Amino acid sequence: MLNKDLFLTHDSLVDDFVQSFTYPYEVLSKIESYIIEKGKTLGSDYLFKEGNIWIHKSAKVDPSSTIIGPCIIDRESEIRPHAYIRGKVVVGKRCVIGNSSELKNTLLYDDVQVPHFNYVGDSILGSHAHLGAGSIISNLKSDKTDVVIKSNPPLSTNLRKVGAFLGDYVEVGCNCVLNPGTVVGVHSTIYPLTSVRGVIPPYIIMKDKDTLARKEVLQHG
Repeated sequence: MLNKDLFLTHDSLVDDFVQSFTYPYEVLSKIESYIIEKGKTLGSDYLFKEGNIWIHKSAKVDPSSTIIGPCIIDRESEIRPHAYIRGKVVVGKRCVIGNSSELKNTLLYDDVQVPHFNYVGDSILGSHAHLGAGSIISNLKSDKTDVVIKSNPPLSTNLRKVGAFLGDYVEVGCNCVLNPGTVVGVHSTIYPLTSVRGVIPPYIIMKDKDTLARKEVLQHG
């Protein structure tokens, strides 16, 4: 679950920042300051809006959406009607944030789709990751204690709010719940209606919590 193993596409705006840390949860508390400093370096292709918001001129932002800074929206991304970006978010190139989807304290690599009624908090989604309609990323345990990554050995994040970390090309089916501290390896697929927790290896099809199958896919890039 190292950053270098989850995020393999290195031309995204956020990649140098993410790869400067070993584990993905280490990034979360630094996202706000990163956006503010990174935004100051962006050129004239980005429109600056009050509240530390930078939007690339080629991005499409529906007027009914809400964007709270700090936030960067990169080139050719689409923010659809009634999307809610609730601060401390980077949306990579060619991403889709869809109807009634909500994001906070999250980094999206390029070509990520969060298109229909999704919630994503305190998370990192790798290149070409996709959330099916109605799937949510839970970022707070019911007992409000610190989130532990259920790896081997377990890793305490010392954070109360931790969502999920999806590697490149992860596919999540409709109406899934990714529990706090979930990690999904590159190219893995989660079947619809699945509750996911812990660390899912790369190149896996998860049909339910007890059924994992090896996935054969063409290598990308």
